[in-house]
Amino acid sequence: MDQTSILLIGVFLLGAIALIGFFKTKTDGFGKYNTCTLVLLVALIFCALLFAAGRFSAELFANAVMAVIGFAGGLVVAREKAA
Repeated sequence: MDQTSILLIGVFLLGAIALIGFFKTKTDGFGKYNTCTLVLLVALIFCALLFAAGRFSAELFANAVMAVIGFAGGLVVAREKAA
């Protein structure tokens, strides 16, 4: 196995652990916040896999991560205002 394959397996395993943790800790049902969190998690895992495979440039990966962080920040603020 070369280094790229090991990196891809590592990123995949971390993503799988994150998804398993999400489903273990989420509340029942798929409301607005659970769905958004799942979509953000899947988008981040997908971008990380593409970056590790060399299909994304570092700038494009950084833009995707910043978009996820910005959306998640807006999600947290909206949830605090709703409560």
